[in-house]
Amino acid sequence: MNLVIDGVSKLYRGKVWGLKQFSLTLGPGILGLVGPNGAGKSTLMRILATITRPTEGTVTWDETDIVREPDRLRAVLGYLPQDFGVYPNLNAVEFLEYLAAIKGLDSHAARQRIDQLLQVVNLIDARKRPLGDYSGGMKQRVGIAQALLNDPQLLIVDEPTAGLDPEERVRFRNLLSDLSGERIVILSTHIVSDVEASATQIALIREGRLLHCEAPEALLRSVEGKVWAWTVPSAELLALRERHLISSTLRHSDGVQVRAVADGPPAPSAKIVPPRLEDAYLYSISNGRGEVQP
Repeated sequence: MNLVIDGVSKLYRGKVWGLKQFSLTLGPGILGLVGPNGAGKSTLMRILATITRPTEGTVTWDETDIVREPDRLRAVLGYLPQDFGVYPNLNAVEFLEYLAAIKGLDSHAARQRIDQLLQVVNLIDARKRPLGDYSGGMKQRVGIAQALLNDPQLLIVDEPTAGLDPEERVRFRNLLSDLSGERIVILSTHIVSDVEASATQIALIREGRLLHCEAPEALLRSVEGKVWAWTVPSAELLALRERHLISSTLRHSDGVQVRAVADGPPAPSAKIVPPRLEDAYLYSISNGRGEVQP
């Protein structure tokens, strides 16, 4: 199975480009699509989910154009949009049975699948409660379950950890890792830690353009020797943020430990430290390193 995105652009009203000449070829594995809010991630997800048509370019699933023949992809697609709505008067089982029927799943097989998925997303004890009584995180978990109903070959999840507490976030990351195997998973997020443990490839997007796509290890190598740490008084922190690309801060009794990404030492006392994925992401997004699109 393969998904080929070839020169895809999307023009909105007001001559605003949501995507511009985006090209990428994907096989089985987990792609982390990472970029700041407004970078074009959701636009791309909606095009891949056959909800929005591209203005230019093509998307093919196993050599089938998904604009001309969307049902070929829809039959094997699981999709969790960023804004996922529910029917508040239905409980989780009723809601998932309804969506399973829409997807054309056999009712007996669907009931078994629903029980399995409610266990996976930790909602089995709340399965009979109306969805209107669910918290935001619980509704998100129902969204994850519905995206998996048909055991999809292509799974697209857009900002899936929004509203999840830390324990649920870890559970979801582990679930994604378990799901990868012989399927394509696309995880769109602006939170680098969501893809750090599970992604086999990371695509960085900014202003609708693909900056580059590579394995996490290669992304880390790109900032080797460029990540620095040192301690400063709290009063200096604001000025430092204006002069340097600060990736994190940690307060200690003797001041604030600052972590920054720079080509050279940002302060006399700064020492090189091992890079993290978030360091590489910030450096790439801020510098537009390695743009592959014209």
